[in-house]
Amino acid sequence: MADGLLTMTSAHLPEGGPPPKLLDRVRTAVRLRHYSRRTEKAYVDWIRRYILFHHKKHPSTMGAPELVAFLSWLAVDKQVSASTQNQALSAVLFLYKQVLGLDIGPIEHVPRARMPDKLPVVLSQEELGQLLKQVDGTMWLIVAMLYGTGVRLEECLELRVKDLDFDRNQVTVRRGKGQKDRVTMLPAGVKERLAAHLVTVKGQHERDLTRGAGRVVLPFALERKYPAAPTEWGWQFGGLVLRSPRAVIASGIRLRLHCSKMATTSEPCRLCLVMQTSGPR
Repeated sequence: MADGLLTMTSAHLPEGGPPPKLLDRVRTAVRLRHYSRRTEKAYVDWIRRYILFHHKKHPSTMGAPELVAFLSWLAVDKQVSASTQNQALSAVLFLYKQVLGLDIGPIEHVPRARMPDKLPVVLSQEELGQLLKQVDGTMWLIVAMLYGTGVRLEECLELRVKDLDFDRNQVTVRRGKGQKDRVTMLPAGVKERLAAHLVTVKGQHERDLTRGAGRVVLPFALERKYPAAPTEWGWQFGGLVLRSPRAVIASGIRLRLHCSKMATTSEPCRLCLVMQTSGPR
């Protein structure tokens, strides 16, 4: 695979051990800048596709002409959207500037896609009522929170208990778009159901603790700074998930994660389906 072929040049070899692969260096550079996991995944994917498009040639042997050819192929042959082409450009430029430390010069004569001017579509109260009639339980809470708070789906799924302030009627979004925190309102129509939901989630958490589990994954190195935090109730995810929270093995310890918005299991994510079938827009 391209991932295995791409290693550091001799000028960047670490002392001892094999040189890291190029895509591993990309991941490291992204994480050093605290970009989101979604950005890391997208950048690595676009860089891999760029390399495969040029038959696995090392990027250090290529430059602006090869990047122009790749972007032109995306725009003309693949007919990707403006945002997709611009994301691919950003990923490859990140590779050259931040990872390889190369200046590939001006990028000219490429059919750059323009971002179209679109107005956001907002559901009316009647349409929202029709949508909420199609869902119940946790799904109802997710839809109501999305509409009432204005948070993105991934942000909603990543909410922790401590981010839900019932006294101030507010929700704190951590590490949102652009890695920025922000505060939004907690809808009055959601409070009662959300509070009852958290009682259920807390019961599950307490049962997990009695079994020696109940640990949650924390961002960055907070677990080293606050060793007891992974089991504290406030750090637990709010349980706004479409199935039982996942558990992974990390250093031999089972950690609870929130559910991905793209999750597909034996009980598939019905949110997108409901949004699509609730009526024409």
